[in-house]
Amino acid sequence: MNKTLHLTNAYHSASGGIRTFYRALLDGAARRQRAVRLVVPGERTTVEDVNPWARIYHVEAPPSAFIDRRYRLLLPHRYLFGRSGPLWQILHDESPDLIEVCDKYALIYLGGLIRGRWLPHRQRPAVAALTCERMDDSVETFVSRHPLARRFARWYMRHVYLPQFDAHVAVSSYAAGELPAGHRPIAIAPMGLDSSVFTVQSPTPAGRRRVFGDLGRDRRAILLLYVGRLSAEKQLPLLLDMMAALPTRQDRVFHLLVAGDGPLRPWLTERAGAVAPGRVHLLGHVTGRDALARVYANADLLVHPNAHEPYGLVPLEAMASGLPVVLPRAGGVLEYATDGNAWLTAPQAAAMADTVLTALSHPDERRQRAARARATAIALDWSRVIDRYFELYDGIVAQSAATRPVTLPRWRRARRLATARTRTQSV
Repeated sequence: MNKTLHLTNAYHSASGGIRTFYRALLDGAARRQRAVRLVVPGERTTVEDVNPWARIYHVEAPPSAFIDRRYRLLLPHRYLFGRSGPLWQILHDESPDLIEVCDKYALIYLGGLIRGRWLPHRQRPAVAALTCERMDDSVETFVSRHPLARRFARWYMRHVYLPQFDAHVAVSSYAAGELPAGHRPIAIAPMGLDSSVFTVQSPTPAGRRRVFGDLGRDRRAILLLYVGRLSAEKQLPLLLDMMAALPTRQDRVFHLLVAGDGPLRPWLTERAGAVAPGRVHLLGHVTGRDALARVYANADLLVHPNAHEPYGLVPLEAMASGLPVVLPRAGGVLEYATDGNAWLTAPQAAAMADTVLTALSHPDERRQRAARARATAIALDWSRVIDRYFELYDGIVAQSAATRPVTLPRWRRARRLATARTRTQSV
């Protein structure tokens, strides 16, 4: 079995999809009895043995200086100069068959260094990249909407990012859309969920009260749910505009439940008070999958506003839980969401509000789509998804073997280069 080692900066105790994926990969390591290692930034350097086959290296790193300080960053200076320091030590000690980098900015150059130089007398590992977001979307959200910014993103992906790796894996066709085709192998591998946790639970008045308190007691309340990070890329203003567009009647009042945390929490609190006073409720981060499953089970609809979602584990979890979902007809959610198992709409406030009303006014159709959604989600259980990833990793190792010769010592590389120069000059 090939040993794989994975590096990412998108990881902290309450982070979302990437952390969920890697925890599932570590669990799958025990089931398949193959060695998996994960390297992530941490408050201090520690080693966590998850199971006999899986280990997490937490490497001390500073908090991110922008976007969300809950994240920490392993920066390039930690590995660029020489082959010393904690990252190189881990790589040398573990000597994996494949190294995967899930990061487009700070860690990618490690791939290029490994391709160019490795331990003498050893065949270098295969190096793969996992694409879980689009750089052009991130640049547009956090830097600039100017066409030059998007042009820079295209240049960076083609000339800086892509060449660092032997192969690429993307979580959706949408996420892979900015990877230039024909230069490196690109595979699409959807993510998944634990369908034994996110399962259909019949909502009851008592359950709604336990989960949502006084709001769960209000029989007039229609509970719309958003789950995710409170950050600029999630397009949260669209949710508030949708709430403003939904009509309130004496017998029906729409409430938005927001499960998650992040840097936009203060803005969301202030703006919600102006747009939909008393009808937006911030639940904070929901700790534990069982607690989150109860939230899904007792809401009326999930509304997911992000048209640039790379994949979207939250809608998939809601679908597994039997909760009807209203999603944009765009982005990575289309990897699994269709008009037969979800309510798809344009990512505009009026259109989303109309779709919410349509879904609520057709209970039979809502139940049928929810049943089909459950079947879709079960097919993407982590047990199947992780097996697919392991097969991909083994394929990358095998297919790249011919391009990964044993690394020569530095003096032999210098002699070979000098010999080649002499032959060129003599000709």
